[in-house]
Amino acid sequence: MESIWGTAAIWIGMALVATLISVRLGVSVALVEICVGVAGGNLFSLEPTAWITFLAAVGSVLLTFLAGAEIDLDVLKLKWKATVSIGVASFLAPFLGAMAYAYWEAEWTLAASEIAGIALSTTSVAVVYAVMIERGYNATELGKIILAACFITDLGTVLALGLLFAEYDWWLVAFVIVTAVTLWKLPPVTAWFFSKVGAKISEPETKFILVILFVLGALANAAQSEAVLPAYLVGMVLAPIFLANRTLAQRMRVVAFSFLTPFYFLKTGVLVSAKAVIASAVLIAIFLAVKIGAKFIGVWPLAHGFRFGRRESMYTTLLMSTGLTFGTISALYGLSHQFITEEQYAILVTAVILSAVVPTLIAERWFDPGGAPAEESLARRTTDQTAGARPEEGLAQVRVKEGDNHVS
Repeated sequence: MESIWGTAAIWIGMALVATLISVRLGVSVALVEICVGVAGGNLFSLEPTAWITFLAAVGSVLLTFLAGAEIDLDVLKLKWKATVSIGVASFLAPFLGAMAYAYWEAEWTLAASEIAGIALSTTSVAVVYAVMIERGYNATELGKIILAACFITDLGTVLALGLLFAEYDWWLVAFVIVTAVTLWKLPPVTAWFFSKVGAKISEPETKFILVILFVLGALANAAQSEAVLPAYLVGMVLAPIFLANRTLAQRMRVVAFSFLTPFYFLKTGVLVSAKAVIASAVLIAIFLAVKIGAKFIGVWPLAHGFRFGRRESMYTTLLMSTGLTFGTISALYGLSHQFITEEQYAILVTAVILSAVVPTLIAERWFDPGGAPAEESLARRTTDQTAGARPEEGLAQVRVKEGDNHVS
């Protein structure tokens, strides 16, 4: 019998190798973990065990929660027209385009086509957030709008996944009611609980969040839905608390990214068949083109209409074309529930991974609006104004006062 410790050593070893490669190349560790998983599955015939599958599921739920907790609700309120319209178009156009192509041209089943549409409709919060932080755009109006639009897009993704594949019975009714009441009462209850227990080394705050996520996840599973749906919504309603308590958010991030999410991304890669990818290279390229093309059809006219500026419009559209976490979650959901085959899974995951790389590289190489870390941009703007220069127009300009990170 294979040792559980030996299996753990192999998988954590792969996670360590992925981290070292990521640091060396400056590429998202999630992308590298998927690639390392592909190598492990195809070269060494690794397969996920039951406990690895459990840790991967917990990792996906916690990652989804943390993504929702990063949303700045003030931006959603202040710039709701731009964020909602761009976010909805960013979801709807590739969802319909990819689903139509899979059903009418690739001749996939309806369920498989719906999974394809959902998987390719996403925008990668992880990739976009990393770019925003690196370039200092998280403190600009442009960056805040992009991040908020990402939330709307991915909310559409998780809602579509939950609504299209849920069993419409009493379990679903119970799930909807309990989730709605939880989202309503959770912020004040969470604030009260955190104030009572405080920050302790035993992490009662983290355990409280995990209990909520697991209970709602169990209800979602009973309703034949997906646990990431309530996790994303819980993260959204608790975002103000987590934005005000960065220490707690950082502690949960450490738990997720050091131990849990590597199992999810490695498992995602292990299940990809290299033979299926090679055999379906043309179809993968078509799906990638359909996703990016549909994003441009949906997002670019709106960005231009809201007067983002030419470079800003292109930059926004390219970043909204990225996909990773929710795309792979959707594809893995389809495979786990036998809505898609292993070959179709390999096609979708590969297209999703490429969509995380190609648009990001193009955006940063040719359409970067000229960003710099927020402190440098502020200093440069102050110098220009002192010299009597006219501030540069466009949403890429940093619009924060010293000590104030809110949108003007």
